[in-house]
Amino acid sequence: MDWQTFTQSVENFFKTFSTNGVSYVMEFIFFAVLFYFVFKILQINKNYKFIVAFTAAVIWCGFAFAFSKNIQSQFLLIVIIMLATLVFTMYNTEIKRVLLDTMIRGKNDRPKVSASGVDSIIDEMIRALQNMSKNNIGALIVLSNENLPENIIESGTIINAEISSQMIEAVFYPKAPLHDGAMIVEGSKIYAAGCFLPLAQSDNLPKEMGSRHRAALGVTSVASVTALVVSEETGIISIVKNGAVKKKYADAADLKNALSDYYWSDLTAEAKE
Repeated sequence: MDWQTFTQSVENFFKTFSTNGVSYVMEFIFFAVLFYFVFKILQINKNYKFIVAFTAAVIWCGFAFAFSKNIQSQFLLIVIIMLATLVFTMYNTEIKRVLLDTMIRGKNDRPKVSASGVDSIIDEMIRALQNMSKNNIGALIVLSNENLPENIIESGTIINAEISSQMIEAVFYPKAPLHDGAMIVEGSKIYAAGCFLPLAQSDNLPKEMGSRHRAALGVTSVASVTALVVSEETGIISIVKNGAVKKKYADAADLKNALSDYYWSDLTAEAKE
C-alpha cells in the first residue's frame, strides 16, 4: 500500500463515479446518517470504549476500501450495518428515548423559569414530597422536557398551575380525583395530573415495587425524564431515571440534587437566551 496505489484507487473511483454517482451519493448519505445516530447513542450512554472501537472500525473500512481494488463499497455497508445492529440491540431502550426527544412534542413552548424562581420552586417541591412521605401518601411526579408522548398527556387533565407544595399535596390527596395518576411538571408549571404512564413489564422487579414505581420505570425507559416517587405503603421517596431507581430512601439533599439537575442544567439556560 503506497501512494501510487492510493492515487490509482482514487482515479478508479472517479472513473466509475460517472456511471455509479447516484449510488455512491446515496451510500455516503446512508453511512453518514447511520454513523451519526450510532455515535449519538453511544455518547449519551458514555460508552467511550465502544465509541473508539466503532470509530476505528469505520476508519479501517474506509482505508480498506480506498487502498484495495477488490473490496467493494458494499463491504463497508455490511460492516457498518452489523455494527449498528449490535449497538441498536444493546441500547434499544436508549434509542427510544433519543427518538422521542427529537420527534415528540418539540414545539418548545415550555414555561421558562428565571434563575431567581428556581430555588423557590425546588423548596416547594421538596416540602410537598417530604410532607407526603411523612403521611404515607403515594405520589408520582415526572419532570418533563416536553418529550412525553401526547397520549400520556391526553390521558390526564391539563392543569397548567403554578408549582406550590399546597397544590402538589392537594392533587395527591387520597380522596382527590387525580391522585392515582402521575403529575407532569414542565418548568415552572404543573402541566397535567392524573396521567397514565406505561408500566415496566420486567419480571425481575422487586415485589415491593407497586404500580407507581413500575410506571416511573416505564416512562423513564422511553423518555429522557426524571420521576420522583413516594411509596404509599412505606413513605419512601425514590428517584427514577433512565429506567432504573437511581436513589432509594432519597432525602432532602438527594431531591435537591435531582431537581437542580432538571432546572439549572436545562431550564434556566433557556431563560438566559
